[in-house]
Amino acid sequence: MKVDFKRTDRPFVIAGPCSAESESQLASFAKSIDSSKIDVIRAGIWKPRTRPDSFEGMGSVALPWLKQAGQLAKLPVATEVANSEHVEASLKAGIDILWIGARTTVNPFSVQEIADSLKGVDIPVVIKNPLNPDLQLWIGAVERLKHAGIGQLAVLHRGFSFYGKSNYRNKPMWEIPIAMRTHFPEIPMLCDPSHINGKREGLGEIAQKAIDLGMDGLMLESHPCPAEALSDAKQQIIPSELKLLLNNLIWRREDILDPAVISKLGKLRAEVDTLDEEIARFLSARMELTDAIGDYKKEHGLTILQLERWKEVIDLYDKALKPANVSTSFIKNFLENLHEESIRRQTEVVNKERKEAQSKGVFW
Repeated sequence: MKVDFKRTDRPFVIAGPCSAESESQLASFAKSIDSSKIDVIRAGIWKPRTRPDSFEGMGSVALPWLKQAGQLAKLPVATEVANSEHVEASLKAGIDILWIGARTTVNPFSVQEIADSLKGVDIPVVIKNPLNPDLQLWIGAVERLKHAGIGQLAVLHRGFSFYGKSNYRNKPMWEIPIAMRTHFPEIPMLCDPSHINGKREGLGEIAQKAIDLGMDGLMLESHPCPAEALSDAKQQIIPSELKLLLNNLIWRREDILDPAVISKLGKLRAEVDTLDEEIARFLSARMELTDAIGDYKKEHGLTILQLERWKEVIDLYDKALKPANVSTSFIKNFLENLHEESIRRQTEVVNKERKEAQSKGVFW
């Protein structure tokens, strides 16, 4: 089947239970949703769990239940595949869309196995980001499916595993999906707020941010009775909550065609370009001063790293930018990158003669 992941009127929405648990559960979900707000019904048939005694899905027996749910709602259906056997069973059951999960994307051997099993098959495939924040793994998974001849591809941002405390189940690390969109601008991108958040509260905020960043759609987990769910109970919402969440989304588009809007936006961007040129010029001048400071430190035997001075720079930027409502994380990341580049340049200056000697075969 042909699927257009890039709607013009609203986000493309894939929704349904985390797991297919019973025929009645899926039928109940299908009967209770607003099909005008949803494009695809989803459910996990095989569930890759962290612990071996967890619910790992009903297996192939549940494929007809999912297909029947789609027929009841008059919608296509999607499920996750992790190997060639899953692909074969899903295709045989008439599943309309497949997705590759985060635990599979992380393994190139598994992705290649799936790609090989799909050669010659015209079916849409959605590729979730890998568990760990590795952009190249994600890119590689897309390339493997492309090489297999899959013409209908989408990618899905579901956040990344991390160690430590966070408000998220999986950190969004929005810069990675943005980089992925830059690499594959032609491939639709969806977002999975359920797995990023890990709880019902706050799903709408993450969904709206994804739309604000130009993502084409959402995958959301919804269950007729989340309290009874056999997997990911805390992050699933009932169909009426799903409808409310979707109704409250503000739909934004990247490709507005209104000439008045384009003209005004162009003027604002021109102003930004002017400021960016100034910023680039000031950064260039700052780097020249950094080199001069490196020369002076070398001449007087001073260390490159000067902690007290670094603290002064942090305080300066903090006082200057806080009133402009610039986030602490932005200031921190910017200054860390600036400091790293300054140290790199000063290190080159201080060790210039040594490098030149080494290039001539002299070492000390």
